[in-house]
Amino acid sequence: RKMTGVEAEWTPDNGRYKLYTEYGRELSGDDVGYWFSFDDLREGEQIEVRMGISYVSTENARKNLDAEQAADAPFDAIREQARKGWNEALGRIRVEGGTEEQQRVFYTALYHALIHPNLLSDVNGEYPLMERSGETGVTDGERYTVFSLWDTCRNLHQLLTLVYPDRQREMLRSMTGMYEEWGWLPKWELYGRETFTMEGDPAIPVIVDSWMKGLRDFDVAKAYEAMRKSATTPGAQNRMRPDLDPYIEKGYIPLGFYAKDLAGDTSVSHALEYYMADAALSLLADSLGHGDDARLFRARSLGYKRYYSPESGTLRPLHPDGTFLSPFDPKAGENFTAAPGFHEGSAWNYTFYVPHDVEGLAKLMGGRRKFIDKLQMVFDEGLYDPANEPDIAYAYLFSRFRGEEWRTQRETRRLLERYFTTAPDGIPGNDDTGTMSAWAVFTMLGLYPDCPGEPYYTLTSPTFDRVEIDTERGTLVIEKSGEGYIDRMTLGDKPLKNYRILHDELLKGGKLTFELQTGK
Repeated sequence: RKMTGVEAEWTPDNGRYKLYTEYGRELSGDDVGYWFSFDDLREGEQIEVRMGISYVSTENARKNLDAEQAADAPFDAIREQARKGWNEALGRIRVEGGTEEQQRVFYTALYHALIHPNLLSDVNGEYPLMERSGETGVTDGERYTVFSLWDTCRNLHQLLTLVYPDRQREMLRSMTGMYEEWGWLPKWELYGRETFTMEGDPAIPVIVDSWMKGLRDFDVAKAYEAMRKSATTPGAQNRMRPDLDPYIEKGYIPLGFYAKDLAGDTSVSHALEYYMADAALSLLADSLGHGDDARLFRARSLGYKRYYSPESGTLRPLHPDGTFLSPFDPKAGENFTAAPGFHEGSAWNYTFYVPHDVEGLAKLMGGRRKFIDKLQMVFDEGLYDPANEPDIAYAYLFSRFRGEEWRTQRETRRLLERYFTTAPDGIPGNDDTGTMSAWAVFTMLGLYPDCPGEPYYTLTSPTFDRVEIDTERGTLVIEKSGEGYIDRMTLGDKPLKNYRILHDELLKGGKLTFELQTGK
C-alpha cells in the first residue's frame, strides 16, 4: 500500500505484510505527533498498529513493546491477554446479588480505581529519576507514577492496601525513593516531576495508613525522616509546606500569608491538610517509639479549633491578628468558585473535615446533638458536594455517635443511587484518579476508611448479598440478609456492636454479616 508521512518499508511475514518505519526526527512539546495516511485500502481491510512507550528512551520503548506484545501474536491474542489480566485484577472481589446496574457500577468503579497510579519503569527496571532531568535509575521492583495524593490519600490507597497490597508496597517504595532522589515526598507527582497541585502533605497519611495496617516491608526509617522534614523545616525552605511558620507559631495559617490576593487565598484548606497529616504522623511516631514527636504532632493536629467560629457555626478564615474574616458567607466558594480561605469549596465542605478529632469538633459545636443536626442540614440543604474530597467522608461521621448510625446508612444509599449510575454522567464530576470510584467501591462493600492514617473502617449497609474479597490473610466474606437498616452484625460469628472496626480485626474475623430490617 502507498503511505505518506514517513519513510517506510513493507516486509512480507507469514503471508502478511509488516511495516517498519523511521520518522527520522525528534519532537517535543505539549501537542506533538505524526500520522499515517493509507491509500487504496480494500473494503474490510484492517491495519494493526502496535506502540511501545518509555519515559527513558526509544530503545527502552522497543524493549517494552517486544516484551509486552509478542511480534507474532495476532491482535485478538493480545486483546485476550489484556482481558485476562483485567479479569484477574477485578476478580479479586466477587459480588453476588444487587441489580445488574449496581454490579456494572461496582466493577466500573473498581476498574477506574486500578488505572492510577501506573507504572513508570520499563521492563529492564529503568525509570527517570525524580526531578532530575535526563537522569535515570534502575529499580529492582516497580516504579509508579501519577500520585494524585491530595485525592487518593483518602480512600484509593486504602483500597489497594486491602485488596492489592502487592501494588501498594511498590507504591510505598516508589514514594520513599522519590524522597531519596530529590529530598521530598511527592505531593502531586507526574512522570518524575512534582506539580505542586493542591495543598497539604498527603504522602504522610498514605504511608502511615499502610504501615498501621501491616504493610511494613519498605524503608520506614527513611520515610519517617522525610515526613519529619516536611513537618518541621521552616517555610522558606519547605517545598511541601511553604506556609508552615505561622502554622507552628500560631497554630493556624492567617489570610494573606501565602496568597496576598484574598480571593485566591486557601489558608484554611492548607491548614486542615496539615492537621490531618500531623495526626497521622503522630501515630507513626508513636508506633516507632518517638514519644516526644508523637505528642508534638498530635498537639499541632488540634490547632483546627482556632478556626471554629460560634457565630457562623463553621470553620472561618482568620486574619494575622487572630480575628475572624468579616463579613463572611459560609456558602461562598460552593460549586468550585473562589472564596477566601477555601480551595474549591465552601466552609460547609470543610467544616466537618477533621476526621482525626470528630468528638472534639462535636464539643466545639455544642455537643453531640448540635453536631448531628448541623451535619444532617448539610445533606438536607444540598450543601454537600459529592465531587469535593474534603467532605467525601461526611456521611460516615454520623456513625461516630451511638444511635445515629442509621443516618450513615441512609445517606450513603442516597448518594450511591443519585450519583453513581451507568449513564454517561454516572459519576460525580472528575474521578480524580479513582478517588470517587474508590468511594463507591468501599460504600457498596459496606465499609469505608473514614480517617486517612487510622487503621479503621466505618460500617454501613452493603449493596450486595454476598461479597468475597481476596486478601493476604485469606478470603474476607461480607454477607447481607434483608433490606432496610442494620439490625444486627457479626464478625467471625461473634456479635459486633461497634460500627467502626480495626483493619486487623476485620481480616482476623474473616466473615462479616449484616442483618437488615425495615425501620431505624
